[in-house]
Amino acid sequence: MKLDIYQVDSFTTSAFQGNPAGVCLTSSALTESQMRAIAAEMAVSEIAFLNLSNDQLRWFTPEVEVALCGHGTLAVAHVLKETGRARVGETVTFHTLSGALAVKIDDTEIEMDFPAARIVRDVPVQQPLIAHLGLNDDQLVAYGEFDGKVLIEVTDASVVRLLAPNFDGLKQLPGRSVLVTALSDEPGADCISRYFAPWVGVNEDPVTGSAHCALAPYWAAKLNKTVLRGYQASTRGGYVKMALQSDNRVLLAGQAVTVIQGTLLLPA
Repeated sequence: MKLDIYQVDSFTTSAFQGNPAGVCLTSSALTESQMRAIAAEMAVSEIAFLNLSNDQLRWFTPEVEVALCGHGTLAVAHVLKETGRARVGETVTFHTLSGALAVKIDDTEIEMDFPAARIVRDVPVQQPLIAHLGLNDDQLVAYGEFDGKVLIEVTDASVVRLLAPNFDGLKQLPGRSVLVTALSDEPGADCISRYFAPWVGVNEDPVTGSAHCALAPYWAAKLNKTVLRGYQASTRGGYVKMALQSDNRVLLAGQAVTVIQGTLLLPA
């Protein structure tokens, strides 16, 4: 079986920056084992599978299926635009584990309507987790959880930038992922963050759309503003525009660049 496959750098205007996502377009559903095998073969943080017959969208890391993936959704919409399957000004709707996701195709960027994360504040963070992240108690400002993930605010942006986690140590602890954030020192950004998920095979995700579903309500409350811009300070780096809506939704917007296009030969 021949499948159209792409690799797209999301939340960037330049190749080899932002967050790389695989995109696989199919005319019918693949089996879960097929999608897992392709995700492991592609070996990027996530690969998005879109069934064109019913607009069902699923995302896989090299190890697990995830319920929501911002950069993978952006990558799919970008490919649909580039291949003429979606037009500028059109809104497409994907059916996902997180419900129906509407995505608007604009001239210069793509806007995604996602559920805002519910943040449970002041959930205690275990000391071994803090230690393996390379943090100390003096650097902690606040902490909480969203969607089973840990959110930690630290004292300043330099702490975020200099983090060097012990990923082997983190994997020995129970967990799903950790989002570390601070007020930004980056021009044109309100907050800065990094996102670590070694438990699902992604030590550091370069630019994480779903994390900004939590950063939007978190920083909107602290800064008393609903339109924000986040910078994710991985080595690749990338910006995410956020607009918090009144119905517990958040609009995430960004750009993308296709870097690989080809045909995947799937064994029968």
